[in-house]
Amino acid sequence: MNVLLISDRESEYLWDYYQPGRLKGVDLILSCGDLDSHYLSFLVTMAGTPLLYVHGNHDKGYLRTPPEGCECIEDKLVTVKGLRVLGLGGSIQYNGGPFQYTEAQMARRIQRLRFQLWRAGGVDIVIAHNPARGYGDGEDRAHKGFACMVDLIDRYHPRYFVHGHVHASYVANLVRTRERGETKIINAYERYLLEIPDGAAGENGAEKRRRIPRF
Repeated sequence: MNVLLISDRESEYLWDYYQPGRLKGVDLILSCGDLDSHYLSFLVTMAGTPLLYVHGNHDKGYLRTPPEGCECIEDKLVTVKGLRVLGLGGSIQYNGGPFQYTEAQMARRIQRLRFQLWRAGGVDIVIAHNPARGYGDGEDRAHKGFACMVDLIDRYHPRYFVHGHVHASYVANLVRTRERGETKIINAYERYLLEIPDGAAGENGAEKRRRIPRF
């Protein structure tokens, strides 16, 4: 399965200079936020495949003009093409704008998802806007990672944790992938093609159900 991960910057290759066939073979698109809603609508139309998204801290315009043909999965766990995908958008709070959360607020959002995670037997991919603390975040207040995201990874062991918010222009050499335990952490800035081996989606669901306490 080929999953296109996008965030923070519209790809000229996939929009301004798009040519038919460039999205051929993409099975699913996941957006981690801070992208033009028309861009998401364009991609879902051209790809003809599901597009799931969460909000970035600059996505206030989505409240007026949400991306057409796309599905917002904020605070939800959905199963698409055998993949269990959880959405937790927004950034760390730094100036009181929309889609910003304190550490305590984000921790409560995660806490409220316990039943969904237990019922699904775990999660394969978490898409967030903000990174987890110490895994691709920044040192400044606006790009500090959430510690509760690290707890989420340690408790539920998603196969992938995908985020945006940290741009390539912010650091000299952007590290796109990291690992914590069983989880691969990916910065989806602009675009990143994730190839998931056939049959890998949800393959450990029964095992994870046994490991995850209901309360």
